Amino acid sequence: MNIQGEVADGYEPVREAFVRNFEALGDRGAAVAVYRDGRKVVDLWGGVRDADAKGPDAAPWERDTAQIVRSATKGFAAAVPLLLHQRGLLDLDAPVAAYWPEFKTGGKERALVRDVLAHRAGIPALDRPLSPAQAADGISGPRAVAAQPASWEPGTAHGYHPHTFGWLLGELVLRVTGASLGNWLAEEVTGPLGLDFRIGVPADAAGRVGRVAAVEAPPATGALKTRPKREVAEAYADPGSLTRRAFGAIGPAPDENDPGYRAAELPGSNGIGTARALAGFYAATLGDVEGAGRRLFTPRTLALAGRELSGGADRVLVVGTRFGPGYMLHGPASPLLSPASFGHPGRGGSLGFADPESGLALGYVTNTLTPSVTADPRAQSLLRALRTTL
Repeated sequence: MNIQGEVADGYEPVREAFVRNFEALGDRGAAVAVYRDGRKVVDLWGGVRDADAKGPDAAPWERDTAQIVRSATKGFAAAVPLLLHQRGLLDLDAPVAAYWPEFKTGGKERALVRDVLAHRAGIPALDRPLSPAQAADGISGPRAVAAQPASWEPGTAHGYHPHTFGWLLGELVLRVTGASLGNWLAEEVTGPLGLDFRIGVPADAAGRVGRVAAVEAPPATGALKTRPKREVAEAYADPGSLTRRAFGAIGPAPDENDPGYRAAELPGSNGIGTARALAGFYAATLGDVEGAGRRLFTPRTLALAGRELSGGADRVLVVGTRFGPGYMLHGPASPLLSPASFGHPGRGGSLGFADPESGLALGYVTNTLTPSVTADPRAQSLLRALRTTL
């Protein structure tokens, strides 16, 4: 396997784990980057750009190959309302309807902005799924969640909102700023920081975005061996369960390789970027990166990002989860992360996170999508290797 890039002295175990991901855990094309206290210490990539490409003529994964990261997009999206709050433009304890009057229906009258960020708004699913075209048009999604009755009283329970989270945040940002979330992010965050990440990829960048493909997860052994609980398997198998309905809010499932889908702005699911951008973004939430003289979050916002707002049984994922304001928090079983760490995985493999205690920020992207939701074996292997460097 031709792995390119570099690692700083002492971080060789991460390179070794990255190589093993190709040899034993099914990666075909991937990249990983790590920052420590604002300094880049790992920057690796390898494999082929397109997961479904075969043979000697398959285009290699290059340094600037970008990839769709699915729900890892939510980490970037969550930064927008937090920055608006940091600037005094958005009150997290205000009712959503204070900014979006049409939302005040179906038992959602008391839903707070904070509830939306913490997956407590009670609308993870839609009674009538949207087609891929409707999901991408920028209008149908917000209109559908505004009209959707709550599945539980907002604020009283939590359940992961796979698709509706993006429409909720997108419309809130639009109502507050007059700009789409993707454009605001590009102008205020990723552009100034020089991060290669977009929600709604421009046509001139489409040629270097790799194709993704779903594959069966390879058999895992040892520390990576897991077996889904019966109730989890049953929830994903039952078409009428809240789990299936939440993940099926867009139906049929969109073609993530379609240029039209990639050009749309779906802040919960279709961000496209490099591992370097994911790691650089989370590093910027912690402090200055590479002497650029700019950090995203004030100390107060940084503390808020890692503060638990939801914890315990998740009505959608059917396991225990923890969420802060837009970020997934990690429990004691995490192979590396401190309780103050925050980030977001993407279903199928991608991961980005920041750990304030260790000063670490990681980004991992892959074109080979496995059935994993929150704990992909490849990302977990990289985390375990990273722990040995501390």
